Order: sequence, then C-alpha cells, then structure tokens
Amino acid sequence: MREQKNTLLWVVATIMLAALIWSAFGPNEFDVWVFEIVPGTLATAVFIVTFNRFRFSNLIYILLCGQFLLLATGAKYTYAEVPLFNWIRDTWDLSRNHFDRVGHFAQGFAPAILFRELLLRLSSMRKGALLFFVVVSICLAFSALYEIIEVFVVLLFYPDSGPAWLGHQGDPYDAQWDMALAAIGATVSLLLLGRIHDRSMERVIERRARISEGR
Repeated sequence: MREQKNTLLWVVATIMLAALIWSAFGPNEFDVWVFEIVPGTLATAVFIVTFNRFRFSNLIYILLCGQFLLLATGAKYTYAEVPLFNWIRDTWDLSRNHFDRVGHFAQGFAPAILFRELLLRLSSMRKGALLFFVVVSICLAFSALYEIIEVFVVLLFYPDSGPAWLGHQGDPYDAQWDMALAAIGATVSLLLLGRIHDRSMERVIERRARISEGR
C-alpha cells in the first residue's frame, strides 16, 4: 500500500518555491544571494527526494519552511538591508538592522527539532538532559562552522570588503553574537516545542507502521 500524497508537503514545497523565485528577482547582491540560497535549496531538495524513504514529522517541514522564508529574504536583500528591519532600526533609533540576529536565532531554532528527531529515531538516545545538551551542542557547532565558512569565502573572494560582505555592521563581536543566538534559539525551541514534537513524531511513526502492515 502506497502512502497517500501529503497535502502539507505540497503546500510547504509550493511556498518555498514561490519564496525562491521571489528572492531571485533583483537581489541586492547576486554573490550574496548565491552564497545564502544555494545551501538551503540543496537541503530542501534532499528532504523532498527522501520524503518517501524517511518521512519526518510534519512539525519539521513547517519549521524548515519558515527557516527557508527567512533565508530567502536575507538572500534577496542581504541580512543587513532587509527593509522592514531598516524601518524598525530607524523608528526605534537602534544601532543596526537586526534581521541578521533573527536569522541566527532561527539557525538554532528549526535545526534543533530536526536533530532531535534524527537522534530519537535513528540512534539509541532517549529523551532527557543528555539529548538536550547534545542537540544544543550540534546547533552551536553548526553555527560555528557556518561562521568559519563565511570567513574563508571572504578571504578567498572578497578580501577588500570583508566586514561589509559579512554584514557585521560595525560590531566586532558579530560572529560571537551569531553563535550565541543559535544556541539560544536551539534551547528555546527544545523547551517550547519538545512535547509538540513528540506528538508530531508519534503520528508519523504510527502512519508508517500502518502502511508497513498494509492497512
């Protein structure tokens, strides 16, 4: 018995495709757009291709859709020049455009649930403090890796415009803030969504079990 097509997946895929097309029209800096959008697009393709082989819980696809919308927005305008956050900066007399901070918080928030599901379903780890610690640590490591890759891209291709390209906006501790916010995002996500995620996983596991039994 084949699994019926999942409406949520098609809705999420349509939204993400629309966001990709929108971001591709007139980005502020094409090089930045490519660097930001390509990894997210490739990751999305992997989730779609492997959907029938390993289906994640619906919560994962919803979170990844939200993550991609942020990514597409940052790629189109660059993280330092998102118009809404420019308006917030000017209205509230802030020191910088804070969309970058939101993006790095999300860099921990959504992946935390993804890594949690992978560990619970594919390893011998169980719910508890150790799982919590490992997931937050993975998100922090992933954020640090991203910062390192950014630095090498700048050193190799943009040595004369590093601070501007990276979107530091004059903050010498920007990389540290980015990593800290990813860890905070992961922590908040696990605390807020842990039980919701458990129920979402139970539903998909039960559905897969029924399919395997041929019901």
